[in-house]
Amino acid sequence: MPSDTHFSAKPWCRSQSSIVVAMLAVILVFFIVREHWEHLVGRWIYLLLFLCPLMHLFGHGGHGNHSNKPEGSNG
Repeated sequence: MPSDTHFSAKPWCRSQSSIVVAMLAVILVFFIVREHWEHLVGRWIYLLLFLCPLMHLFGHGGHGNHSNKPEGSNG
């Protein structure tokens, strides 16, 4: 066996078990929202405000690390 071969595994977020967990989470959220809809309707503005920090935390993955250094510099 050559020593330069590498095994690249799929990340967990692309695996079958993560898809199953995501589907179960969606089903669980659906039933929770369905059962508590009367409570949620009166407080939708608070839920919208709660989404703002979540979108800020999880939505910043694609545009770098906020440094002022050019991509090619090492220092």
